This record gives sequence, structure tokens and C-alpha cells, in this order.
Amino acid sequence: MKTLNKIIGFTALIALGGCLETAGTLPNQISFSDASEQNFLVQTGQGGSVAYLQNLSKQFREDVPTMVNFDFNSTRLDGEAQRILRQQAQWIIATETVKFRVYGHTDKVGSDAYNRRLGLRRARAVVNFLVAQGVPRNRLEAYSSLGETQPVVNTPDRERLNRRTVTDVVGFAPNTSPSDFDGKRAVIVYGNYVSGGGDLASSSALSLN
Repeated sequence: MKTLNKIIGFTALIALGGCLETAGTLPNQISFSDASEQNFLVQTGQGGSVAYLQNLSKQFREDVPTMVNFDFNSTRLDGEAQRILRQQAQWIIATETVKFRVYGHTDKVGSDAYNRRLGLRRARAVVNFLVAQGVPRNRLEAYSSLGETQPVVNTPDRERLNRRTVTDVVGFAPNTSPSDFDGKRAVIVYGNYVSGGGDLASSSALSLN
């Protein structure tokens, strides 16, 4: 009964796909964080793909740490950052149907323009490390126009928690079509996962056969 309730809840999530928010970009630059564009996907029969991506994003955040931190004015990945990124790489490699974006952030020390560049350098450092672990480069995006604009701790001073990158699901992997993930198929994928029929990565791969 608990499994059935989860599947029913996931079906409702698909039906409400146009009202939910999460960060990311679908093919053709369709953002699934924008309600009107989510509605477009639902109306064109791709609402299940929105819910599928949202669920994978949630699962990724639950399974592995998504954030790594940096020393002041640095892009160096210390031992802890490398440990976290190895976990991320394993998860990304196993989940072949989606691609990921790395968001770079800084603290508020320094100019906005410099911090935007620094945030991008941090994002690229993470992407390069993930690629070195075996993640295909075409499944990663280094992105940062965020700089100092989204602090974890709102302070003008040096703050390690603000000097970070965040990795998240951004859309479907190359050669994967959103239309492959209609509502019915997304429910099957999630149902297999919660019933213990395999991990989400293997279930998603099966759904494409």
C-alpha cells in the first residue's frame, strides 16, 4: 500500500508538472523552472518528462552531496571537494538519461564582475574534475552568472559557505528525447524504483528500450 501511494503521488506530480519549480533547462532552451514553459510541455504531451527530471533532481540531492566549497579567491579542489565529486561522478555516470549543470558561486568580497568570472572558473574546475572521473563532457555544463548574488550566509565578509559550486540535473542527455518520458512511462520508472526493482538509473535505462 505504501508503494502504491508513492506511485499515485508521483502520478499527481506529473499532472501538476506545470505548477512545480526546479532549476534547469530542457532541450531547445526550454526551462522547467518557468511555469508557462512547463505548461507548454504538459500541453504537448511532455509533462511526464518534467516530472521525471524533477524526481531525478530530488533523488540526486538525497543520494550525494551536491555542493563543494573553496578557499578564498581560489578554484583549488581540496581533499573533501574531491571526495564529494567522486560520489557525484559515480551517480552521474550511472544515470545516463540526463545531463547536469554546475553553478559557481562566490562570497561578497570583491567586485560583481570579478566574482562572476571566479564563479565560472570554479564551475569549470568541477566540470574538469568530473570529466577526469569518466563523466562524458557532453553531459555537463559549466554555468555561472550567479557570482555573489545567491549567498548561503548573507554577509559582506569572507564566508566559506558562500564560496561553492552546486551540481544539479539540468535536462536530458544528448540523443535522449523528452517525448520518451510520457506520464505512463515515468510512473513505470518510478514504480520500479520504489518497489525495489532496481535503482533509478537502471530503471530509467530500461524505460528507453
